[in-house]
Amino acid sequence: MTTLIGEGGEQQVLGESRLRVLTLLQDAGRPLGVADVAAANGLHANTARFHLDGLVDAGLVDRATESRDQPGRPRALYTARPGSARGGQRSYRLLAEILTDYLASHAARPAKEALAAGLRWGRHLAQTPSGMRPRRRPVDAAAATRELVAMLDDVGFRPEARTLKHERQVLLRHCPFREAALEHEEVVCAVHLGLMQGMLTELDAPIMAERLDPFVEPSLCIAHLRPTAGGATAAKEATQTSVAKRRPAR
Repeated sequence: MTTLIGEGGEQQVLGESRLRVLTLLQDAGRPLGVADVAAANGLHANTARFHLDGLVDAGLVDRATESRDQPGRPRALYTARPGSARGGQRSYRLLAEILTDYLASHAARPAKEALAAGLRWGRHLAQTPSGMRPRRRPVDAAAATRELVAMLDDVGFRPEARTLKHERQVLLRHCPFREAALEHEEVVCAVHLGLMQGMLTELDAPIMAERLDPFVEPSLCIAHLRPTAGGATAAKEATQTSVAKRRPAR
């Protein structure tokens, strides 16, 4: 994650993928469409649109409708706002390791408390930049999975959705906190599972992240999703899921 500080001192926290989208718009010198951004950053069009709309909500990008005389639906065009802040990458590895170590050594039930913390932050990340819960239309399992993947990509997990034997899964090919996970897998992986549960709960999704298998390969963790009733039921069920006991490959 990167913190941008604007000219007025305001702060915006962006994930790796969203920062790349903003940087592309800042460097382009002209308005870009969803297809332009998707092609330049190797993203699915829905993922590119998700990041672009998030930047609009954050006040960093302007959106306008293309003026055209030709038949067909006009495109939405995006432009970085003049003076929008540029970010320098900051590493929070040491802070993550300190906090993880403290929780692991001082909490009575570290994994449970880590799961709860991740759940709270997952709900926060799924909200609008103003912190107010957005008005959402009901989402189906496929739409919820796409939104979950987009949000996890923004955090830096390099996720990929797949269905295996009728089970929805999300493959996480990069751990943003791998070093901390090597020492305190129970805590870090519980936070990550909680993030997914919080995101899906906030979306009122009919699926829930049931289990996280950490480091099934050196650079691969697998989240298992299952159908649920959504809403308050999903939030209650979220605390009943688990992280598989499996040591990371070093």
